Amino acid sequence: MKKLMILGAGIYQVPLIKTAKRMGLYTIAVSIKGNYPGFSLADKVYYEDTTDFETVKRIAREENIDGIVTAGTDVAVITIGEVCDSLGLCGLSAEAAKIASNKMLMKTQYEKYGVRTARFRKVSFSDSEIKKACSELNFPLIFKAVDTSGSRGIVVVPEKKNISGASDIVKGATKLNYFIIEEFITGTEFGAQAFVENGELQFCLPHGDFVYKGDTGVPIGHFAPYELDSEIIQDTEKQLRNAALAMQLDNCAINADFILGNDNKVYVLELGGRSGATCLAELVSIYFGYDYYEKIIRVSLGESVSFESNEKNANSSHLIMSDKTGTIAEQSYYGNDKNVVEVQFDYNVGDSVRKFNIGPDRIGHIITKGNTLEEANESLNKALENVNLVIED
Repeated sequence: MKKLMILGAGIYQVPLIKTAKRMGLYTIAVSIKGNYPGFSLADKVYYEDTTDFETVKRIAREENIDGIVTAGTDVAVITIGEVCDSLGLCGLSAEAAKIASNKMLMKTQYEKYGVRTARFRKVSFSDSEIKKACSELNFPLIFKAVDTSGSRGIVVVPEKKNISGASDIVKGATKLNYFIIEEFITGTEFGAQAFVENGELQFCLPHGDFVYKGDTGVPIGHFAPYELDSEIIQDTEKQLRNAALAMQLDNCAINADFILGNDNKVYVLELGGRSGATCLAELVSIYFGYDYYEKIIRVSLGESVSFESNEKNANSSHLIMSDKTGTIAEQSYYGNDKNVVEVQFDYNVGDSVRKFNIGPDRIGHIITKGNTLEEANESLNKALENVNLVIED
């Protein structure tokens, strides 16, 4: 029986564990201790920090694993690269993982390879450096921690008077002594899921995003298809190929963020070397009509996989969220729409939850499908109305 190591045991890793077990694989979950649902599903659990790649490498050797994966999080990507290099497994390299996990390295590679992206500066947290960088760029700006995910440490800075508060937010989110400041490109943001296998882009699926406007835009749902002109789609694929090459991404899923500028050109915001969170792997599965998690796993095991499909199934997803911090007093779903693919609650009655501000504050999600995107979105809106959620202080 082949062994698959899954880094993380949270909401976004559970589908990997379930799929691997269905495939007849022996599953090994690695995560720090906590109330994570994957622990009860995996065949074996190691309570270790997924960022401690030396420890994870030792476990991987001892277990003689055949593959290693994660989903929905950037935290474990460096460890996957280190393990793949050390054990000769199929997946992104340690160097690619390092670039994908540091926005500064990523942006530097983009400049080097001519990938279209926003102008930026690397700065320390000194007032003089920050002010100098801001004077060299055009407002509005974005301050970004380079070692975070889930929209942590990312702040839009409309004008000079917002500089101090923004840098304080970034400083509180990063472990590093520097961050980046980049120009805010005016346009429409969108995302794409993709996969690179043996140096070839297997597919690029643009998707639209439902965004929560907090300190910065936080994706709270997605939909496909996302209608773009053919020229824009070609430009998107070109920029994605160039960015993946610049980052040395190979044999891995890609979660990409773009912005279509007012100049009608596609700019790369960033690429992650793993599948997206917030139901994005499910979006791929429904759209193409195959189990995307299974294909991710098979590639990690060194198997040759076909990503071809003649299907294009419209689908939408949205997080279930709370507008206040408190304890769940009631939660239920009472709809019966055949277009509702899944309604999932992450917590139980009596559990504490946070007011939504960033992705990890989610309480659950809803996924719908339809013959058209309009139909999928209509079912999604009705399903959200059919969620009964009571949060008490």
